[in-house]
Formats: sequence, C-alpha cells, structure tokens
Amino acid sequence: MDQPLTRGDAGETKVAASAWSPLKIPVFRALWLAAIASNIGTWMQDLGAGWLMTSLSPTPVMVALVQTATTLPILFLALPAGALADIVDRRQFLLGVQFWLAMVAASLGVLTITGLTTAWILVALTFAMGVGIAMMMPAWSSITPEIVPRSELQGAIALNSMGMNVARAIGPAIAGIIVSTAGTGAVFLLNAVSFLGVMTVLYRWQRPAPASTLPVERFLAALRTGFRFAWHHDLLHAALIRGMAFFLFASAPWALLPLVARNLVGGGPQSFGILVAAIGLGAVLGALVLPRLRQRLAKDSLVAVATILYAGAMLALAMLTNLLALSAAMMVSGLAWISVLSSLQVAAQLSLPNWVRSRGLAVFMATFMGSMALGSLLWGSVAQHTSIAVALMVAAAGAVLAVGLTWKFKLGSIEEIDLSPSMHWPEPVVHEGVTHDRGPVMVTITYRVERAHRDEFLSLIRQVGRQRKRDGAFAWGVMEDTQHPDHFVEYFMVESWLEHLRQHQRVTNADRLVQDRVQRLLMSDSQPEVAHYVAPDN
Repeated sequence: MDQPLTRGDAGETKVAASAWSPLKIPVFRALWLAAIASNIGTWMQDLGAGWLMTSLSPTPVMVALVQTATTLPILFLALPAGALADIVDRRQFLLGVQFWLAMVAASLGVLTITGLTTAWILVALTFAMGVGIAMMMPAWSSITPEIVPRSELQGAIALNSMGMNVARAIGPAIAGIIVSTAGTGAVFLLNAVSFLGVMTVLYRWQRPAPASTLPVERFLAALRTGFRFAWHHDLLHAALIRGMAFFLFASAPWALLPLVARNLVGGGPQSFGILVAAIGLGAVLGALVLPRLRQRLAKDSLVAVATILYAGAMLALAMLTNLLALSAAMMVSGLAWISVLSSLQVAAQLSLPNWVRSRGLAVFMATFMGSMALGSLLWGSVAQHTSIAVALMVAAAGAVLAVGLTWKFKLGSIEEIDLSPSMHWPEPVVHEGVTHDRGPVMVTITYRVERAHRDEFLSLIRQVGRQRKRDGAFAWGVMEDTQHPDHFVEYFMVESWLEHLRQHQRVTNADRLVQDRVQRLLMSDSQPEVAHYVAPDN
C-alpha cells in the first residue's frame, strides 16, 4: 500500500553528510524526481515555442517576445503569489497551479496540431503559462525549508538547481528530435502530461499545518507587509541588486539563441536543441564542482568570476559559427550560470525568516525574471537595429562592467545571520477592551542614554527603526527630550493590535543582538520603558 509522504527523520541540528544527503528525505526525493520530469517538459515547451515562432514570425523582436511572455508575468504577479503562499495551504495552492499549467499546455498542443496557432495566439498562451509559473515559483521555493532541515538547505537548493539543469540538458535535445519528426504540437502535449507526476506527489504529501496562536493574515495586509519587508530588509537587497545586474545582461543568449541556431550552416531545431542541451550539461557539471569552488572562493568572488566567464561565452556566441565550438562555449555559460544563480538563491533563502519566506523569494524571483524579460526585449531590439553579434558583444561588456558597479553589495555575511524567532519581547498587558481589530497602534519606548554614547545610540536606534518598519510598522521615529538631553523616545505605529502581536513573533535573534547593543548604552540604573496606545474605538 502507498504510504503518505512525510518529512524525513533528519534533525534540525544534523550536519549534512554529503551533497546528496537531502535525497534521503522521502518527500524531497519524490518531489525532486517529479520536478525533473516536469522541467524536462517545460524545457521541451520552451524550445518548441521559440522554434515555432521562428516559423510564424521570424523577426528578432517576436522571437524574443516568446521569452518575455514567459517571464514578464513574474514581475507583476510574484509578490501577490508570495503573499498567497504565505497565508494559504501551499500544498493545495500548488496543486491548483499545476492543473492550470497542464491545461494551458494541452490547449496550445491541440491548437498547434490543428493548425490554428498564430504568432499572437502563441504569445498569449505562452503568457498564460508564465502566469502559472509566476503563481507557482514562490510557493515551490518556500516548501524546501519545510521538508528539509536547515543543515540540509544549501544541499537541497543545489540539488534543485542540478535537477533543473539535468532537465535543461535532456529536454531540448528530446524536443529537437520531436519537433523534427512529429512537430511542435506533440512537444506541447508531452509537457501537459509531465505535470501529472508533480500533482501526484503533492497530493500524497502530508504537510503539517503551521502552528500559530494568531489568525491568518488577510491578503492585502500580507501584500503590504511583504512589500514593506523587502523594501527595508538590507540583507535581501544585496541578492536583489547583484541579481539584477547579472540577469539583465545574461538574458541576451536566451533571447537570441534560436536565431543563432537558425543562422548556422545547416542549422535547425536539432542545432538549437544541442546548444540548449550544452548549457544544461555545463550547469550540471557546475553543480558538481560548486562545493569545491565554494571552498576555494568567497561567495562574492565566485559570482564575479562566473559572471566574467559568462561574458566570455557571450562573446564566443557572437563570433563563432561552428556548432561544436559553440556547444563548448555554451557549456561554459551553463557552468557560469549555475554558479551565479545558485549563489544568489542561497543568499536570498538564508536572508529570509520563515514567516515571510514566500514573499521575500517572490521579490527575488520578480527581480530575476523581470530582468530576464526586460533584457530579452532590450537585446532583441538591439539585434534588430544592429545585428545579433553586436547585441551579444554589448551585453557581454555590460555584464563585466556591472561586476565592478555592484561589488560593494556583499553576499558573504548572510550565512552567519540567525533569523530564527527570538520571542524575547514580553507579552503586553492590556485591558479587555483591546481586541485584535483595534488600531492603529502606537508603541513608545523611552531610553535614558549615557551622554558619551549619544551618537552611537542614534546610529543603532536607526537600525532598530529599520527592523520595526521591516516587520510591519508604517511609521517610525525617535525624539529627544527638550528638558533632559539624555532622554530619547522611540515610537512606531502599526495598523492594528493584531499586527503588533505579529511583530512579537517576527523579531529574530539577529534583531535581538542589535537591541542588546542599544541596552548597553543606557544609564546603569535604567531600563527601556515601553508603553502601548491604541486609537479609541468610537
């Protein structure tokens, strides 16, 4: 009899034995295998859609528009999708999204086989696939920390990246053969079937309900809180800025590769499949050597070196015409791609506490996919007005220049940050009339600061202010007493009493370290004095 899939027995403090150890956890292993099958179908679909467009409307802008239609929805829908994934059952949510993706792929397959697909129908249904992917990605990324312990998280992310790139190596090669023999419609129908495995695993997964004493956040409030968190969270900013600087330029090969393959002597869908498969093979090799590279290079240096390698591969794509040489260059680009993407994904995951993980990852994904979408349009337009080679060379130069411009945004310090809940704020004492929906709420904290530490206190309290805003405050400030220059009052406001109670659960051990440093600057006989105020209910 089939047994329900549950999280493995690995303890939270267990050290990962090897890069493969997350596969010992049954639900992770099942999802990983099902995702590989599904991603093979997705890469087949991407190749089929790109190649079909070269037949329906073979201009650089229209071919690049296929890539844009897939990725642009994430720019607009990732944060709403992340908010939903943080407040609903992620398992049921993912099941619904997988069903949507299967139906869209099946519809495109039927229309293509019957000869009804036009260039704009292809763009529209590709956009519908992009909507489904946008809704899926934050929830999908967020379930990894639910099914593996923190000690296995980096290994699990690396395995997910490897699985994606195994699919990238296999899918396009298979698609090239199928397109040549059975047409693009068959590729789309096979992609629809590939979603069934993931749906089966999700259906069998026994996801434990998250424990909380507070009601679930409402969607609009969750959306605002997620945006506020990302805006004020310095740790996430480094991953976002470095990602934007890379993906904007790195999108050029993905947008223009179908045309490069078509222009080769004897080029066709099989040549396109070989080049994309070479990227995937390089990424798989990259995933295998990444542990050793991380031991030799700091994370920031690894991203910089990989970006320069990727730029070199773009130059090769612009200048070479031999399929074998181009395949070697594409393998290098795949290795560089996985090195950058994996490093940025790990940094983003580790910079986020559990309560806002989906929303934070959604912002990272919106940056990633939005940069890819905008970059695809940009390089398609450059290629149309100049040439494909010029567009690739300009993108390569921009990627190298971006390394220097973003070097100050460091990724290396994120791994040492403890973002587990500290729960060190005492429960506030309230009268019976203060209900969850009362608001807005103002909290004041009075400090008596040693005069010699005034400047240091003001610097630290502004860090505390960013924490308050990140965790839900819509207003924050600090005021100095006009009569006593050593007295300061910090204040912040939140939308409701319930939202303030959520702040108690959101404060992390990293936040506590900053607040303890503030405490040490106070007069020896004083403690912060906290007061809570709520708007009258009539």
